[in-house]
Amino acid sequence: MFDSIASRFTDVWRRISGNATITEDNIKDAVRAIRTALLEADVSLPVVKNFTERVREKALGEDVLKGVRPGEQFIKIVHDELVAMMTEPGLLDDQGRARLKFRGDRPTVIMMAGLQGSGKTTTSGKLALYLKKKWKKNPMLVAADLQRPAAVDQLEVVGRGIGVPVFADRKATPPEVCHKALEAARKGGHDVVILDTAGRLHVDDDLMREVQEIARRTQPDEVFFVCDGMTGQDAVKSAKAFDEKLPLTGAILTKLDGDSRGGAVMTVRAITGKPIRFVGISEKMDGLEVFHPDRVAGRILGMGDVVSLVEKAQSAIDEEQAIELERKLLEDTFTLEDFLSQIKAIKKMGPMSELLKMIPGASELPLDQINEKGLDHVEAIINSMTPKERRLPEQLNPSRKRRIAAGSGRSIEEVNRLLKAFEQMREMVQGLKQQGIMGKAAAWKMDRDKKKMLADQSKQLKSQKKRAKANVRRAATDLENFRKQFDLK
Repeated sequence: MFDSIASRFTDVWRRISGNATITEDNIKDAVRAIRTALLEADVSLPVVKNFTERVREKALGEDVLKGVRPGEQFIKIVHDELVAMMTEPGLLDDQGRARLKFRGDRPTVIMMAGLQGSGKTTTSGKLALYLKKKWKKNPMLVAADLQRPAAVDQLEVVGRGIGVPVFADRKATPPEVCHKALEAARKGGHDVVILDTAGRLHVDDDLMREVQEIARRTQPDEVFFVCDGMTGQDAVKSAKAFDEKLPLTGAILTKLDGDSRGGAVMTVRAITGKPIRFVGISEKMDGLEVFHPDRVAGRILGMGDVVSLVEKAQSAIDEEQAIELERKLLEDTFTLEDFLSQIKAIKKMGPMSELLKMIPGASELPLDQINEKGLDHVEAIINSMTPKERRLPEQLNPSRKRRIAAGSGRSIEEVNRLLKAFEQMREMVQGLKQQGIMGKAAAWKMDRDKKKMLADQSKQLKSQKKRAKANVRRAATDLENFRKQFDLK
């Protein structure tokens, strides 16, 4: 994602970081290099001019902070301006979820519009899965693309894969399909309806009138323009044309896991005034992310994206499993079965090269030389072992190793390398344990558990005190009523 532009910005940072002071001359050189990098990324010329001028003015007017190198301060200025250019306030809630216009009186209607081949059908499925997981909604997909052959079939396959029903009527017109779908959603108890409309060019008057009719009959709460993030400012021009015919509420950029130049990401809001709401980062159905300007800015500038990396790890690795893994490492009961489960969790997070790009400074590493198949080979080798062999790898003799190598399609040398690496890892953990490092980790865990236990006990005591006070008040009231009833003093 953004490989080429990140590489160009890394060159700019390397050049300016060598300066002892910020001067008008070196700022001028840096701004010129930034302008070239943005134009090569297919960012619109007016946007580039506006952006670089703001950066230049901020850099010249900025007082150099003590303890901060001038180059680092200049990088921060560029980062902040880039974030400001892409930011739309109020689009995320406190939990980092996309804030959408959900209805209470009827199903919320989300219309997906855009050019042919932009990925609307797949993105519709991804959005439905996102709403189902993050918002606990009960969505329904609507097959309103009757132009492209097998488009309805594709959406039905997508719907089955994520467990979301698809409304389809191949004999009706798209506006009629969408109108009928709303009634079906009401009866079926669906609270969100996602309309997958046909791809169309903004110069095709007939198809544009059709999508306007769909909007008129369904009154969508959100209208997303789905555009290919690899097409640069051409996608932005199309978004602006669509916005003149439809009340767009935002854009979804797809295919950012490819060789995206970054032009559309940096230009959409500046040109159309419409914010980017989501980005597609893989072909998998969970490959839709909420758009975070600060994180994307970090990736564009080659600074990585640690927050997203941590979120991916949290979603892929269960907390209870992590605690159990920690216990096994401490007690030296970690087996190849546990190792295999960790490999599967890592693979869920995405390609290794993409994960490494989220680490600051990793853009300068030869990530294109990483063997993505390495984890697959390790997984194949372990899968070729019996359960007992995974638990007790030290019992593997030459004949067993030959069988495992043949079963996995790998060489005996690779089997031996895996076993040696696994044994070295166990020895390293035990070495850390003997040095007291793992002991500190265990002590920290025990301290954390103790604090949690004390907090739970404190919570229980507060609850008991509250109930006791209520009982005392109730007893006093009963006593007063008894006194009044029998006229006692």
